[in-house]
Amino acid sequence: MVDSFCRDRAPASCWSPAVLLGCRAKHLSTYPLGRNRVSAGSTRADVGPSSIEKEGMVMLFVGDDWAQDHHDVYLMDEAGTRLGGGRLAEGLTGIGQLHEMIAAHADEPGEVIVGIEKDHGLWVGALVASGYQVYAINPMAVARYRDRHRMSGAKSDAADAKLLADLVRTDRHNHHPLDGDSGQVEAIKVLARTHQNLIWLRTRQINTLRAGLLEYYPAALEAFPNLGDRDRDRDALTVLHRAPTPEQGARLSLSKIAAALKAGGRSRYIEERSRQIQAALRGEHLRAPDAVTTAYGAATSATIAMITELNHQISALETQLAQSFRTHPDADIYLSQPGIGVILGARVLGEFGDDPNRFTNAKCRKNYAGTSPVTVASGRKRAVMARHVRNQRLYDALDRWAFATLKTSPGARTFYDHHRAAGDTHHQALRALANRLVGILHGCLRHHTAYNEDTAWGHRTLTAA
Repeated sequence: MVDSFCRDRAPASCWSPAVLLGCRAKHLSTYPLGRNRVSAGSTRADVGPSSIEKEGMVMLFVGDDWAQDHHDVYLMDEAGTRLGGGRLAEGLTGIGQLHEMIAAHADEPGEVIVGIEKDHGLWVGALVASGYQVYAINPMAVARYRDRHRMSGAKSDAADAKLLADLVRTDRHNHHPLDGDSGQVEAIKVLARTHQNLIWLRTRQINTLRAGLLEYYPAALEAFPNLGDRDRDRDALTVLHRAPTPEQGARLSLSKIAAALKAGGRSRYIEERSRQIQAALRGEHLRAPDAVTTAYGAATSATIAMITELNHQISALETQLAQSFRTHPDADIYLSQPGIGVILGARVLGEFGDDPNRFTNAKCRKNYAGTSPVTVASGRKRAVMARHVRNQRLYDALDRWAFATLKTSPGARTFYDHHRAAGDTHHQALRALANRLVGILHGCLRHHTAYNEDTAWGHRTLTAA
């Protein structure tokens, strides 16, 4: 019954929330234009020719300029003629109104192409689930396109919606439609990014703690020179929790210091380390006024409490991230790569995604990773430089991966040494190695095979010989 209403372009009020949001019901159509949605687990490649542009098909172009609580939309045909538009509320009501506007001009979801400056969120998920072709356009690219239409600098949300519709009408061949990653890899991406965010937040708090101690408690920095190393700073956190001021630190006995070290998890060299800490805390140093020292002591206690809780949350997220990553079908391929563990593998998988059709070849994956160089040529000038416009989270993970392979892969070590001998700096050689590793990973994923040292580096050994 619902499908028949939809084919007649019923108003949005006839749709259930599940239908309007494009949920993947098994027996109920979730397409606002009356077509059956792809079953759960299917990829974009399984949808068939109905989901792509066919010769003779009349296309509808939609520009969507989003904000936190509303969307400005603009509909146009292939000639650029305005067919409709307006401001829609964020949420179920707004997406229903958008479906109704589109249904007045299109019969099939494959006829609808949407341009929006966002690649995630409930609204974008509803657009993709409805079968529309969605292009997530980089806001910087949109700003450049805006200059093509006007040089005055004028800007409005409605004008940006029209700009996005025009962009996907005339220049979509220069952009990529939204990728069809699985929900599982999206979950891994969320966990991996949150885990990394907490680590960055912890680093900022450690720096705050170090800066505060420098102002009033130099003995603490002398006692704990490795403050900031997650595996070594537990001693500092437990001792400074009990003695946040120089006076309290100087009064600590060996037994209290030893008890604090045991509480922090230390099991070896406790007596020796206790004597070292006591000697440092009882050393002579400049003192701040009592009122200032008391204030800094309170600030130190608060910062230590935050760092301690961050450590607990980071450990909890690591456990959940590892569980999610290990259940992914590609986990074994990632873990077979030299130098990759569970956390690093989860970061790389989350940022690359698991859509098998996203990267046409290894070069495309390298370009996305930011490891391949970029050529800048104009007239008689030509320069080959590092690619700085990139996914920084992914590049950071690849840089760590490349460094880790130096001790686990003889072929990677030889490759790195060759670049160093040719005059590359450490980071240049690591970037070249990461570029090579991305190509190896692409081949393993494409052929569904685990990493093999001889296959990956054997041809280079033969060439050198």
